[in-house]
Amino acid sequence: MSQPLVIYNTLSRAKELFEPIKPPFVGMYVCGPTVYSDVHLGNCRTFISFDLIYRYLIHIGYKVRYVRNITDAGHLEGDNDEGEDKFAKKAKLEQLEPMEIVQKYTLGFHEILRIFNTLPPSIEPTATGHIVEQIEMIKEILAAGYAYETAGTVYFDVEKYSRKYSYGILTNRKLEDLLEGTRELSGQDEKKGRLDFALWIKAKPETLMKWPSPWGWGFPGWHIECSAMGTKYLGTTFDIHGGGMDLQATHHTNEIAQSQACHHAEPVKYWVHTNMLTVNGARMSKTAGNGFLPKELFTGDHPLLDRGYSPMTVRFFMAQSHYRSTLDFSNEALQAAEKGYKKLMESIKRISKIEPAAHSSVNIDELRASCYSAMNDDFNSPVLIAQLFEAVRVINSAVDKTETLTRDDIGKLNALMQTFVFDVLGLTDESEANAGGDVINGLMDLILDIRKSARENKDWVTSDKIRDQLKAAGVEIKDTKDGVEWRI
Repeated sequence: MSQPLVIYNTLSRAKELFEPIKPPFVGMYVCGPTVYSDVHLGNCRTFISFDLIYRYLIHIGYKVRYVRNITDAGHLEGDNDEGEDKFAKKAKLEQLEPMEIVQKYTLGFHEILRIFNTLPPSIEPTATGHIVEQIEMIKEILAAGYAYETAGTVYFDVEKYSRKYSYGILTNRKLEDLLEGTRELSGQDEKKGRLDFALWIKAKPETLMKWPSPWGWGFPGWHIECSAMGTKYLGTTFDIHGGGMDLQATHHTNEIAQSQACHHAEPVKYWVHTNMLTVNGARMSKTAGNGFLPKELFTGDHPLLDRGYSPMTVRFFMAQSHYRSTLDFSNEALQAAEKGYKKLMESIKRISKIEPAAHSSVNIDELRASCYSAMNDDFNSPVLIAQLFEAVRVINSAVDKTETLTRDDIGKLNALMQTFVFDVLGLTDESEANAGGDVINGLMDLILDIRKSARENKDWVTSDKIRDQLKAAGVEIKDTKDGVEWRI
C-alpha cells in the first residue's frame, strides 16, 4: 500500500491515522433502521457507504466485527421524548401487532440491502432482545448520579453531567448555546432540565410494547438501546461508530453521554458520518414530496423519474460521491452513472481480448498503488473510480494495440479490476445476472454463428434480420475487427 489509512473523525473534525485499539481486530457499530416503514434512500446511502468501508477494511487485512442494530421499540415520534411510539402508532393504523410491523419491515429492509449487494453485518441485535442490558446500564447511570427517576420514568441529567464532561463535544457546541435553542419547561414537565432525555419511559395503560423494570412497567428510550448493544458486543470503548449526519446532534450526542456516565470512558475512537441526499438540489424529504423509495427508483414509478434505474447503477452512482459529500439525485446524473457502470463492466470482459506483448507501455503497479491511495484517504471512492476509468482506458488501448502489456501485467490489471470493482466497490455484473448465465451465452453464440455464416454467404437479408430482431429484443451487437461483441 502506498500510504497508511486515514479516517475523518467527526469528534476531532480532522482526518486521523487509523489505529485500531486491538489490531488486527476492528469493532464497528452502525445505527440501523427503525423498522416501522419501508427503508428510504437516505438510509440506503448510509448502509451502502459503510458496506464499502467494511469491505475495504476486510480487504486490507483487518478482522472486523460489524454490528448494525435493528430498532424495534422505544423510538418516539419526536426526538425530545414526545409523541407516540412509532411501532404502536403503525400497528394501530394497520390493525396488526407491533411485532408484525417489525417483522414486515425488517424483511423488507434485508431484501433491499440484498438487492444492493451489501454484505450482512457480523451481528444484527434488536433493541427488544436487549432490554435486560439496557436496564442494567440505566442502573449504573443512576448509581453514578447522572440520572433521576420521576413517577416511573428515568431521565438523564444533562446539566449535572456537563459539570464534568462536555455534552456537546461531538457537534462542537457549548451547553449554553444548546440551552438557548431549547424551549423552556412547562409546569407539567417531569424533567429537571430542558436538555434532559429519557432513559426509561413509564408505560401508559394502553401501551402495547412494555417490560417490567425496577421503576415499573415501561420501555427504553431510543438512545440507551445503541449504547447498551454497542457495549455488549464491542466493549466499553470501540473503534468506529457510524451513522447518518442527522444522528449527530441528538442520538449520538446522547449515546456518548450515557456511555461515559456509565463506564467513565470515551465510548468510541472514530465517529464517522454520512451526508444527506438531495433531489435536483433540494433536500430529499417526504414532506417536500421529492423523496422516493428504492423500489420506486428501480421501477421509475415516481413523477420525478424519467424511468427506472438498476440497483447496480444506483450503487455505482452513490460511490461516485464521497460518503461525507452531499449526494444529489437527478435523472441526468443517474443516466450518466448508468453509462459509466456499463462501460466499466464491458471493459472487464475485454481484458481477455488483450494480446500479450514482450514489453508493457503502462505501469500497472503504479495504477494499483493509486487505487489504494484513494481508498486510504478516508475511503475516497470518487478518486478510486477515476483511477478505475484510467484502467478502462488502458484496457481499450491494449485491445486496440495502441498500448502494450505483458502477460504478467494483463493478469495484474485483471486482478486490480476484480478487486476494486467487485470486492471493494461491491458491484456485480447485472448483464450476466439478467442474461441467465451460460444458457443465454450459448444461445447467443449459436445465433451469432448463424449470422456469421449468412454474412460469409453474402446473405445480407438474413444477417440484417438477425441483427434487427436482436436489437428489438434488447440485444445490441457490434462488429469489430476482433469479432462480434454483444450486450443486453
